[in-house]
Amino acid sequence: MIVDRLYEQVQEKGHVCVGLDTDFSYLPVKFADKFSGKGKAIYNFNKEIIDATCDVAACFKVQIAYYEALGLEGLKAYSDTLKYIKEKGQVSIADIKRGDISKTAEMYAAAHFSGDFEADFVTLNPYMGINDSLEPFISYIEKDNKGIFVLVRTSNKGARDFQFIKSKEEKPFYEIVAERIEKLASKTKGKYGFSSIGAVVGATNSEECSVLRKELSSSFLLIPGYGAQGGKAEDISEYFVDGNGAVVNSSRGILLAYKRHRKVESDFGLCARNEVIRMRDDLKSFIREQK
Repeated sequence: MIVDRLYEQVQEKGHVCVGLDTDFSYLPVKFADKFSGKGKAIYNFNKEIIDATCDVAACFKVQIAYYEALGLEGLKAYSDTLKYIKEKGQVSIADIKRGDISKTAEMYAAAHFSGDFEADFVTLNPYMGINDSLEPFISYIEKDNKGIFVLVRTSNKGARDFQFIKSKEEKPFYEIVAERIEKLASKTKGKYGFSSIGAVVGATNSEECSVLRKELSSSFLLIPGYGAQGGKAEDISEYFVDGNGAVVNSSRGILLAYKRHRKVESDFGLCARNEVIRMRDDLKSFIREQK
């Protein structure tokens, strides 16, 4: 199962997921000027980031919106980036957050689990229901060794608009979603006890983390919100199980490390690598405290 491979990547390299949410404005000007077109420039920037970090990062998450915004050349950069991640033998997460009625979801699943946009994992929005939004993707888990990360408790401020609405039993909506995901995940566990049906849970306070980890005991977790969004290692240490079971995403914090440290622009790959290592060690220090 693909989740077993991700687990082993975490064991070997640490918990960092490098977010390739690459806006053209992030690129060093002199570097971008070498290429004819924004798409080519972004792809080559991504390549250098991947090359610099693939031995210290567990996986790479590619947020499709940054590429869709550039039209066809952006989608080519998106496709080429996913293909390069695969070529390097790394695990890819397509951050597409799709969620639609079943027939449409079937087409989304085909689009992102095969062909030009193929990835190992995708992110999904379950709002339109398990049978419609998720089932068409789940069929690929055993058949084609794919995985999903379902939105449960996100890290953005707007999450409180809906995710915290309480049921008659006084449970917030995100806990109800977590329970439904756990029912699915518990049926398809890999050799390390986790399912390729994973969950997206934000970098929140430790009390929420503890509750969600118990409710999602079979799910591998994708944790956004670290770094630029304000999440800290101590906030998410409760999400880990024996030092594994989750990856933590950082995008701007890694991609723009060269600007933050005021280094020579040509060193952006090295700066990204150093930030991944710093983040990896930061996470490990708090995970050790929890064990």
